[in-house]
Amino acid sequence: MLATNSIVDIIRNRTSVKTGFIDKEVSQELVLSLLEEAVWAPNHKNREPWRFIFVSGERKDDFIEAVLECQEPAKHAATRRKFEEVPAFLIAVMNADPRQKVWEEDFAATCCLLQNFQLLAWEKELGVCWKTPAHIHDPKFRSAIGVEPGEKIVGVLHLGYFDKEIVGRRKRERTNPADKMTAF
Repeated sequence: MLATNSIVDIIRNRTSVKTGFIDKEVSQELVLSLLEEAVWAPNHKNREPWRFIFVSGERKDDFIEAVLECQEPAKHAATRRKFEEVPAFLIAVMNADPRQKVWEEDFAATCCLLQNFQLLAWEKELGVCWKTPAHIHDPKFRSAIGVEPGEKIVGVLHLGYFDKEIVGRRKRERTNPADKMTAF
């Protein structure tokens, strides 16, 4: 069970959900409500460099076709099966400012927002897996989903409600930060 009662519990228990999705719609309204809270991520000068593309329902087939356009035909069947199992997708896009400092700040801010989103989704028992597959750089895919020149896809989030027993069996470990810290 996903019993959580604190931020620490949510941070420690959240995990990426890659499989085990159940047949339950992920509504655009829910995703928007999660984003309304996630946007409170720190972002330098309040630039809010992000935008989002939500994919579900009937549009999912077009999205999958855009992915397949970027792959060799031998991988199409397996990729199609994998993507058809995912109830919805959220693509996070940011402005790709040519100034390195601004680009890094905007990328960090968008990543913070996506982590906020994952934690908020977990609290609602919605599974998320943040992916950065090779096709996000392919001009055919970018054009098909409406990503403009001067924008970067930060991630494709796979979204769905999931079988809690499958996810509950996962073991997660982290290295103690003391093992990675030095003093200056």
